[in-house]
Amino acid sequence: MKQDQWIMGIETSCDETAVAIIKNGREIAANIVASQIESHKRFGGVVPEIASRHHVEQITIVLEEALKQAGITYSGLSAIAVTEGPGLVGALLIGVNAAKAIAFAHGIPLVGVHHIAGHIYANRLVEEMQFPLLSLVVSGGHTELVYMKEHGHFEVIGETRDDAAGEAYDKVARILDLPYPGGPHIDRLAHEGKPSIKLPRAWLEEGSYDFSFSGLKSAVINTVHNAEQRGKKIVPEDLAASFQQSVIDVLVTKTERAVEEYKVKQLLLAGGVAANKGLRSALEDKFAQNPEIKLTIPPLSLCTDNAAMIGAAGSILFEKGHQSGLDLNGNPGLDITIHNYK
Repeated sequence: MKQDQWIMGIETSCDETAVAIIKNGREIAANIVASQIESHKRFGGVVPEIASRHHVEQITIVLEEALKQAGITYSGLSAIAVTEGPGLVGALLIGVNAAKAIAFAHGIPLVGVHHIAGHIYANRLVEEMQFPLLSLVVSGGHTELVYMKEHGHFEVIGETRDDAAGEAYDKVARILDLPYPGGPHIDRLAHEGKPSIKLPRAWLEEGSYDFSFSGLKSAVINTVHNAEQRGKKIVPEDLAASFQQSVIDVLVTKTERAVEEYKVKQLLLAGGVAANKGLRSALEDKFAQNPEIKLTIPPLSLCTDNAAMIGAAGSILFEKGHQSGLDLNGNPGLDITIHNYK
């Protein structure tokens, strides 16, 4: 009888201190997240030094709570998976050093995980992955289309050239005097308005799967400033709806084209902006009725940063024989292809 695999996941790449315990790669035994949103809200974004200090304060508490909730001790763990990058270097170091200390003290294997690989593998906690597949990753710092022919193999076929979608959401929210994080507020307003304001869509050169949202962000700023200069008032709900429609049109259109070209069996949505109701609905309308494509969208709790996703990705990497040494370091510019192990 095969012995159960218990993986501890640790995630501290930005402003959530998170620890999870994952059983056999797909079952969440514990998933604890200490959010810092209230601390950063008054600054309109994440302040790296404050984030790092909060991680230091919270990491031990969150570790203990995860073990307690899962009903397990360190001696029962098969491995420890930790986000090694990308992210804020000071924040990453808190999680990495906590993981290394535990691994050294208890003789437990250590597995470094790419943050975006974690977001993708959050979907495996919903249902098993079917290869080949495509993942649309949409978050505050990343907008990517990632092709996977098998577990642990990542090919980035398209990525943002400037502002990521989530970053554009936050900047537009600031223009509309909405609180941080801006994504949920823009999404809410968009459902109350009409996409009646003409805004650009950046398709880039023919055949490209890359994304660009800086021009759209600038167009929103110019639209607001021009209206103010003419003494006209723009309806915030309509501006939000128009902005969101522009983002979604580009994301869904390019994703649909990639799904057809790469002949995938499954499409995964991943990342913080995967919580956006407009995007979720648009993908469901486009793909849910297609019997040849399995569309998987994680629950809201697995869209934003969490450690369950790191444990899920770490489980696969550990099974494939990947282990990190105690010289593991935080790497803010880590490439996802680091995990392309045979």
